[in-house]
Amino acid sequence: MHSGFEEYVKVRGDSLRRFAYLLCGDRHLGEDLVQEVLVKAYRRWPKIEHDQPDRYLRTALVRSHVSWLRRRSHAEQPEQIQDDSPVRGDFADEQAVRDDLWSRLAGLTRAQRAVLVLRYYEDLGDQQIADVLRCSASTVRVHASRGLARLRADLSPASLKGVPL
Repeated sequence: MHSGFEEYVKVRGDSLRRFAYLLCGDRHLGEDLVQEVLVKAYRRWPKIEHDQPDRYLRTALVRSHVSWLRRRSHAEQPEQIQDDSPVRGDFADEQAVRDDLWSRLAGLTRAQRAVLVLRYYEDLGDQQIADVLRCSASTVRVHASRGLARLRADLSPASLKGVPL
């Protein structure tokens, strides 16, 4: 048993799940992705631990997420479960904006989405993103440019109503 692994997962597990959620757009798929990557990392933990575990695992999450496209399991869709818990307040506008953003992000390619998540959530530079995706920095800029252009093209003045700029 790698005690360093357990400690790392206790400290960084939530961050890894949030990152995977942003990549997948689905909490459950994100959790599955993290679990898959951590199982593989556990076997190599002594080597990973002494290098840069955050960078290694973030890279593994992105690569695994992109490779899910080639697998059949990514087509599994859980049934929608109705949540009947009481609402704490009226969040209709916030939810509408959030749903709109998620639907727009879902329309991007996996590479575009990965680049935007790495850039705006992880705050990585083009070269760092290129290292994670194993491509050139110019390819990263192309994915970012096309992804942002696609998001902008869908925006209308009505969809920005109530969004602070």
